[in-house]
Amino acid sequence: MKKFKSIALALVVVLSAVSVTAQTKKVDVAKSTINWTGKKVTGQHEGTINLKDGALVFKGKKLVGGTFNVDMTSLLATDLKAGQGKEKLEGHLKSEDFFGTEKFATATLVFKKLVTKAPNVYTVTGDLTIKGITKPVTFDLTTTANTASSTVIIDRTKYDIKYGSGSFFDNLGDKAISDEFTLAVALKF
Repeated sequence: MKKFKSIALALVVVLSAVSVTAQTKKVDVAKSTINWTGKKVTGQHEGTINLKDGALVFKGKKLVGGTFNVDMTSLLATDLKAGQGKEKLEGHLKSEDFFGTEKFATATLVFKKLVTKAPNVYTVTGDLTIKGITKPVTFDLTTTANTASSTVIIDRTKYDIKYGSGSFFDNLGDKAISDEFTLAVALKF
């Protein structure tokens, strides 16, 4: 009987040590959105950019990882209409002055560290690569059973995007562009 109890106890210990299998949830890129806002002294511009693909990794209900690829060539301005400078702004943002999309068609984000902030809210630190330059970025991400959302603030100058930056150029006056831009991300999976 003692031997049976020892085996049963060992079995319980082994079963409790088995971790929950990770589940990868692919992002539905057609139903997910990324809206950007860039500010300048005289106002701001807004637009969209598309995900190529992405996935969040869960163990049970806990978020443990994520990877995303963004199609930089899909960058659009939504605050302007054709003939109001829309094409000029989009062309400039895709040029070497900004994102250089001809050479750097994809930006990537890989989650490196996740800390639970509240139920279904995580502080994420990830490696963000824009224009071939990888830097850490930290933001909060809120999840539900089939969605995730975040607002991410990115300092463009860390990715060698210095055009119109008052941090690098003097006498820009009302032509200065904020170093930071904001992404409002809404994912469905």
